[in-house]
This record gives sequence, C-alpha cells and structure tokens, in this order.
Amino acid sequence: MKFTTLGHTGVTVSRICLGCMSYGSPAWRPWVLDEARARPFFRQAIEAGINFFDTADMYSLGASEEVTGRALREMANPDEIVLATKVFNPMSDRPNMGGLSRKHIVQGCEASLRRLGVETIDLYQIHRLDHGVPMEEILAALDHLVGQGKVRYIGASSMYAWQFARMLSISEREGWARFVSMQNHYNLLYREEEREMMPLCRAEGIAVLPWSPLARGLLAGARTGRGDHASTTRASSDAYADALYLDASWEVVDAVRRVAEARGATPAEVALAWLLSRPGVTAPIVGATKPGHLEAAVRAVDLELAPEETAALEAPYQPLGVKGHS
Repeated sequence: MKFTTLGHTGVTVSRICLGCMSYGSPAWRPWVLDEARARPFFRQAIEAGINFFDTADMYSLGASEEVTGRALREMANPDEIVLATKVFNPMSDRPNMGGLSRKHIVQGCEASLRRLGVETIDLYQIHRLDHGVPMEEILAALDHLVGQGKVRYIGASSMYAWQFARMLSISEREGWARFVSMQNHYNLLYREEEREMMPLCRAEGIAVLPWSPLARGLLAGARTGRGDHASTTRASSDAYADALYLDASWEVVDAVRRVAEARGATPAEVALAWLLSRPGVTAPIVGATKPGHLEAAVRAVDLELAPEETAALEAPYQPLGVKGHS
C-alpha cells in the first residue's frame, strides 16, 4: 500500500479508503452485508495496509457505524487508522433527526461517537449541504465539535465549487476550523468536477476523496451491457445509479474494458488507476462485498497507465449535467 497526507494536514492516509456503506444491516438495503459477513473485509483491508475507513450515520441507520467501530477496535491500532463518518441525511422521519442545524450536528456527532465506540472522530464530514441552514451556523457547530475534542478534522461532500469556496472563506474570516477534505462524485463516467471543484481543491490544499469511483460498479463490469440492471444484487436494486449514469457514455466503459484486456488487468483496476493518477486525488472511497473487490483496489495503486492509455480512456467522454449533489 502507498500512503499520502490528508490534504494540507499532517495526517497519513492510505491511497485507498474502505467505504463501509456495504456493512451493517441487509434490512436497510438488500446488498448490505451483516456483521458476520462484513468482518473479513476489515481484516483484509488492514492486512493490505489500508488505514482509512469511511462510513456515515445514515448507512443502515447507524448499524454501519456500530459494525465498523467494533471491527476496528478489535483488529486495528486506533492510533494508526483514520476513521471518518458523516452527518446530514435523516435518521428517521421525526423532527430534528436530519439536516445541518447546530442541534442535529452536535447530537448527530454524539450519537456517532457512541455507535463507533470512540472518544474522537478523526474526520467528521457533512454528507451534503443543507440549503435551509445558514452556512455560519453549520460551520460554527463544526468548529464547536473540534474545540470540544470530539472531532479532529472536518470535511465536506458534493456541492458547487462556489458554495465550498464561500464556506472556506467564512471559516477563515471567523477563525473557525476549516474543511480539510472534499468527498465528491468523480470517476471516468462523471468528470464534471474537473471544471471547478478539482482546481479549487488543489489551490486550497483540500484532500479529494471521490465517492463512487467505479460508477456504482458500471466501470467494473457490474452490468454486462447497455440496459442491463441484473448482473449484481446491487445493480438490480440501485435506482440511484440510473439517476447518475442513465445518459453517461457507454463508450467510456468499452474503452476501460479494452485497456484492461490489453494490460491483463481488470476493468476496476484500470478505472481506479486512472482516478488515482488525477491531480489532487487523495484516496478513492472503495466499497467491497467480495474479496476480489479489495484485491483489485490494492493492485490499482501500483498500476501506472501510459499516456496513450489515459488518452484512450478519456477520449469518449461527453459532458453531463451536474449530478450527485442530492
């Protein structure tokens, strides 16, 4: 495994981050692994050198944090790993159980601490931007958590670059804790982040942690052809993938397959290797429900694409509308 720093901080993270949305309760999503089936993946990740783990309070409505916390407390050295979670999405349909009010951010953090079984969260991220709450209230609440020692660093997720720039500016003006990371939607099938968000993050020293690096499995071959939704359990029940990639270019998927065949690698390795080579990218967040998923991700760290291969992967891309902010 190779390592880098988390943006402009001094924190060391692996180039692959294990996304823990797939671990928790199958009652939440049919493709989610229960605790007994999830535990081997934490062991595999740790043995491969991965020290970066990302979950969220809303994954399996808290069960993902519980499973993740128990596994890492047992298998990993807490001083070596970087544990990230997120707040925003509703935990129920009752009042004050979602969003980014000061009340929910603080109570959400306290609930995540209990479920994870830790005293401090390394990286606490807003899962999306709450347009109904002033940015000043959001940032003051996050700064409060840092000041209390409940959170070490704060991060954000998908939003417009101007919104992220404004939040960074407010933090600087007020002397509050500043975002150190951006978890955004970025992969070979969706490259709109290259227009503004990626340059902003590079200029500001912000770590970039792409979610859906394999485009919900499309770039890994989870769907065997155009219009195919049934090649995996997740593909057959993931309506969000259609919203994100219905008008994406299948020529990109074909290009990934061709490069992979020529290199004797898997499509997942090639797609991840491309993403890892992009300027500003710190660590893609990779989910795994089969051992091969993690094995491919680890191999991708050492796969260097030739300029002509990169050009072949990028050539078929067609511009898309903004997606992934909600």
